[in-house]
Amino acid sequence: MRVIAAGLAVAGLLAASACTAAQPPRASAAGSSPTAAERPAPASPGAPAGTPPLTAGQAQSALISEADLGVPWTASESTATWHDGLLKAAAGQPGCQTLLDALYAEELLEPAGPHAVTALDDGDDGAQLRYQVVASHSADVDRTLTWLRSLPGSCGQFAAQTTRAGVETVQVTDAGLPPLGDARQGLRVVLTGQRTANGDDPTTLTLDVAVVRVGDDAIVLTAGALGTLPARTTEQALDLGVRRLAQVREQGRAQA
Repeated sequence: MRVIAAGLAVAGLLAASACTAAQPPRASAAGSSPTAAERPAPASPGAPAGTPPLTAGQAQSALISEADLGVPWTASESTATWHDGLLKAAAGQPGCQTLLDALYAEELLEPAGPHAVTALDDGDDGAQLRYQVVASHSADVDRTLTWLRSLPGSCGQFAAQTTRAGVETVQVTDAGLPPLGDARQGLRVVLTGQRTANGDDPTTLTLDVAVVRVGDDAIVLTAGALGTLPARTTEQALDLGVRRLAQVREQGRAQA
C-alpha cells in the first residue's frame, strides 16, 4: 500500500484539555518471555470447568484474512508510512502519552499466552487494518476495557508534537460498537495536523481501535486511514472474528 503523509507545519502547541487517564493495565500472567507465544495460556479461575486453554494453532486459525473482507483488501506488505509520521508523538499529559505509546507500539493488551496477528491493506482507500487474537484472562481484558472507556473523558482532545510532521490535534471518542462477544470497547481516534503555510488542507489520520473479550480470550483491532476509513470495516471484521474465535474454541472443547 502506498500512503504518502502530507507535511504538517509547526505553528506552536495547541491548547490541550486536562488528561489524566490511568495507565493501561498489565496482564497478570507474564507475556513477555521468549516462549510466551508458544505455550498455552493458564486457565482462568473463572473459566468453565473443562475449558482448554487457547493454543497457538487455534489463535492462528481464529484470524481473519483478506478473503473474509473481500476486494480491495490484500495481505499487507509493510507498515503504513503514517504509522511513524503521525503516531510517534509526544503529548504533554502522561495519560494521553500512554495512549499514543500504545497505538504506536500496537500493544493495547499484553498477551498471557499464545497470540496471532495479521495485517491487511485496502489500497483503494489507503487503509491498513491490524488484527490480533490474544490468549488472556477475563479480568485482565476487563481492566483494559475499563481503561479504554475512560479515555474519551480524560483525553477527549489534546495536542501532540510529532517527530516528523509538526503539531497535531488528537480527538478521542467512543466508537459505539454493537453488542459483540462478552464485553467490548471501541474508540475513534482522529489525529489532525495544522494547515500548511501554502494553505493546503491539514493531514488527518482516522483510527478505529477496539478490544473485544470472548471468554478469557480477546480480539484486538486497529484500523487506520488518511482521511476517512472505509465504511463498516471495524464492525465487519469484529463480527466475523468473534464468531470465528467462538467456533475455534468450541472445536477445541469438543476435541479435548
